[in-house]
Amino acid sequence: MDAGEQTLALTSNGGLPMVIYWGARLPDDEDLAQLAASARHDLTGGMIDQLPALTLSPESGRAFAGQPGLICAEADGTPLHPVFSFDRAEHSACSLSLICSAMGLTLAHRITAQPTGVFTLQTVLEADRDIRLHWLAAPVLPAPQAADTMIDLHGRWVREFHLNHVPWAPGIRMREARTGRSGHEHPPYLILPETGCTNTSGSAFALHYAWSGGHRMVAEELPDGRRQVQFGATTGAETQAKRRFETAELVALHSTIGLNGIAAAFQRDTRDRVVKWPNPARPRPVHYNCWEAIYFDHSLADLSDIADRAAALGAERFVLDDGWFGRRDDDTTSLGDWTIDRTKWPDGLQPLIAHVKSLGMTFGLWFEPEMVNPDSDLFRAHPDWMLGPVDQVTGRHQLVLDLSKPQVRDYLFDAVSAILAGHDIDYIKWDHNRLLPVVDAVQSHGAYDLFDRLRAAHPGVEIESCASGGGRIDAGILARTHRVWLSDCIDAEERLRMQHDAALFLPSCVTGSHVGALHSHTTGRALPMAFRAWVAAQRHFGFEMDPRKISGADAAVLSEVTAWYKANRVWMMAGTILRLDSADPTVTSEMQLAADGGRFVLFAGQNAQTVQILPRPLRLTGLDPAALYRITLRNAGDAPPQSRGPNALKNGPLTLSGRALMGQGILLPVAWPATMWVVEGERL
Repeated sequence: MDAGEQTLALTSNGGLPMVIYWGARLPDDEDLAQLAASARHDLTGGMIDQLPALTLSPESGRAFAGQPGLICAEADGTPLHPVFSFDRAEHSACSLSLICSAMGLTLAHRITAQPTGVFTLQTVLEADRDIRLHWLAAPVLPAPQAADTMIDLHGRWVREFHLNHVPWAPGIRMREARTGRSGHEHPPYLILPETGCTNTSGSAFALHYAWSGGHRMVAEELPDGRRQVQFGATTGAETQAKRRFETAELVALHSTIGLNGIAAAFQRDTRDRVVKWPNPARPRPVHYNCWEAIYFDHSLADLSDIADRAAALGAERFVLDDGWFGRRDDDTTSLGDWTIDRTKWPDGLQPLIAHVKSLGMTFGLWFEPEMVNPDSDLFRAHPDWMLGPVDQVTGRHQLVLDLSKPQVRDYLFDAVSAILAGHDIDYIKWDHNRLLPVVDAVQSHGAYDLFDRLRAAHPGVEIESCASGGGRIDAGILARTHRVWLSDCIDAEERLRMQHDAALFLPSCVTGSHVGALHSHTTGRALPMAFRAWVAAQRHFGFEMDPRKISGADAAVLSEVTAWYKANRVWMMAGTILRLDSADPTVTSEMQLAADGGRFVLFAGQNAQTVQILPRPLRLTGLDPAALYRITLRNAGDAPPQSRGPNALKNGPLTLSGRALMGQGILLPVAWPATMWVVEGERL
């Protein structure tokens, strides 16, 4: 099968199929029989007399020496070790289902070549009786052996999306998210670069498990040298015996042009296939979110004043955050009571919404539907709706509602839907601040059902996935939402790095990024407005500070950057983020390249003082070597007093070939730390 520029080839010797080739696209006339023959291994001492195959679900019943892809048992707990026989293949122009059976079990592996250039793979297990499932992997793929390291992710609250470069070694690298979310700690992504791969060159493979409820990843090097990668739901997530189980989709891709090939494919797939836009032609609106301006201290007068100022700065959507419902004066009460607080809002939300609309902005509202405070009318009425043990420890003063219960989902649907139906709201910020007290896949299925019902009932409403910031970012949730809140930290220095690394997986159009206050609410760091604004303008742009407290000079800078974002957002949001290989570790740089290649913008963020006196050349990527490009430094006025030389970009545009820009690169002016250079390019 071919998907874009990659090929996946499989064979079967009568049992479960196995991958014999995954990599760059093969010629159409490749002899697959010869390819299968070329994949046969030798035998040597210390081995059994036949090498157990590394199949799409490695089988414990065939003496496979590594992690099996299926661990199950009879309903009474008796272990099962099925040895599957190949039954049939069902295929269409872009999909293939490989079906095998044993012991009253049917195992199907479904592979689809998506038009966005990725493969999606899913495993389905069916039984003729109730059985118990301990582990089911999505179709298992071989990992490259011409590789020294793998790249997975780690993070925490306000420090998400950091890259782990982990050496391959004999044995298992296992990561398991057991918090009921895709998680800050290790979200379900893995990149497998071959040795020598950089952002702009070399071979790499990547996998993403599209599931929001916690996952397990196993990257294993067997004693014989073969390598496998498995992804599935958290071990033990299926708590009930039943007759049918399925994994989420595993998204798989290969790049021959470095990590940027991985990034471009993931970005395209998320934007063009996964996210279901209410209005794809609508430009991504500039947000204003009031959280860091007022927290729980709501009043119509203050928020109307803030809305006036936000609109004057260029905001197009006003989002009222936490604190509008129940008796919500802090985070200890009222989650679950989704009725308007008449103490704060005696006339309801309509006066604020009307004022926001009169300013030309749309209105958005914060919810956290999956949670409940013990101090709430809902919990007092329905303590049995809580997920987990009665004596559990709360998290952020809250508990989790059991979304496996239809009556809980019905209540939440009715409560949220009533607010949406009764008000002119085009956006929900959907939060999820509590880790789950137990592991159970039905909770995530229940959440998906609630999202799906609300989307069907209110198809024009966009939804943002927020989970204490970036705790639930995956293709499973993005199939039901339209934006992710990458982190609760909007310190521009932290965001610059986070956004850069998250670009390996996420496009600009779904990645919310806001301009924060002068003194960051999560780090205390003070950064210049120009730096804060340009970092936010790299993604889906907005601001979150109190506009009553910014200076006239800062307001002018923010207005200018907002206008620039509006003028460029259509092509940027449809384009590709390409990470650059900077020779200077104090510079974090990327390009955003238009879909037709006709224009680009280069962002080069200075993180710290450099070791050398002058900036090193910065090589661009993704350009036509034979074309000429006019490049212009958009913000030459941000040069510090120490920049006193004849750098050409400070004085006007340059015209250079794509080959020169990618081969030698460009020289930017000297910069202070917390400076972002913005270079615009146009193909002539």
